[in-house]
Amino acid sequence: MSIKEFITSIPVNKVGIKDILKFEKSPTNLLVAALTLLFLAFFVIGVGIYLVHGHHAYGVTRQHPWGLLIAVYIFFVVSSTGLCIVGSLGDVFGFKDYEMISKRAIFGSIVTILGGFAVIAFEIGHPVRMLIYNILSPGMRSAIWWMGTLYGIYLTFMIIEFIFLLKHDMKNARIFGLIGLLVGLAAHSNLGGVFGFLNSRTISNGVFYPTYFILTAFITGIYIAFIMMGFRYKLRFPDNAKVMLTNLALIQALLLAILMFFETWKMLTGIYGGMPGRADVAEHILTTWPFWAEVIFGMLIPFLVALLTKGKNHVMMFWASLIGMVGIFFMRYDLVHDTQLKPLQMMKTREYMLPPEWVHYFPSSTEMMISLGGLGIVVLLYYVGTKVFNLDADAH
Repeated sequence: MSIKEFITSIPVNKVGIKDILKFEKSPTNLLVAALTLLFLAFFVIGVGIYLVHGHHAYGVTRQHPWGLLIAVYIFFVVSSTGLCIVGSLGDVFGFKDYEMISKRAIFGSIVTILGGFAVIAFEIGHPVRMLIYNILSPGMRSAIWWMGTLYGIYLTFMIIEFIFLLKHDMKNARIFGLIGLLVGLAAHSNLGGVFGFLNSRTISNGVFYPTYFILTAFITGIYIAFIMMGFRYKLRFPDNAKVMLTNLALIQALLLAILMFFETWKMLTGIYGGMPGRADVAEHILTTWPFWAEVIFGMLIPFLVALLTKGKNHVMMFWASLIGMVGIFFMRYDLVHDTQLKPLQMMKTREYMLPPEWVHYFPSSTEMMISLGGLGIVVLLYYVGTKVFNLDADAH
């Protein structure tokens, strides 16, 4: 079969603009549609401002070079890896209860990483030049080079796996899904390594983040799975979905317990010994409200809901997952911001100069608009995908 024949044989629904604009006009759907259009408008405006003013439009500085766009990029690629893990439970590992979400989760992993690429494209400065020299002069010793390369390969395998799922070719879907999963895990742990390799930032340096990224990816994937299925069935879940969601909720409770255990020991080992650049930063982090938003929204509330309901109250788990995604955002923001809290230059450079304090950063309106625009892109792509492709499990 030629490439053209292979592509034309992909089952798609014939839809036009009228079909895309046709949806149930419920208050929730209208709100989501209005917010999506607003976020897309923000994206256009934010990109326009960036193209005129460059990085001066952002709130980043030489002391705080990584800003909101880096955090949002991490937010999206973590979501992508998590959905890949959830989708792989059915078509790669053969757990029958999870096959009903395989296509939806794999497609979600594709659109979320595309959203991440859309956001990071306006942070790295020259995305086209990056693509060219990524091949012509690869930096094999650069964790960021490996991150970009592995995520590109990962996206390719996810698209191929999704095509085979649409074609009901489960044998090839399993092969490409397994390869895509392994590459995605490698890319994601490598993204954690970008922070773990920061020898000058002792609060981040070490082996914690490569493992932490995989754990939080799975947690994020389960949150999004509940949100996807909640919107798909309007919170009136069929019996097979209830079985799957109950299992996912119990897995989520275990993963959140492990995450809270990890976080507790990370802070304890950070504070213990009073090491400069680590202990003082850890103590300062404990006094900031974004950290507690991460803990309460991202971990504690969903954990208690899953534990107290034993995963059987799927409506509450849906709302807990929405709250959890708010906490996940703060988790990514804290990861980037807290790493840069401590000034690298702690000595006075001139007489009568006050000693350097904590590095302050607040995202600019341009960063916020591009970030919200990334969310709008993800929602739009996912919605169009639900119209063009059959994302539900097939009856047979």
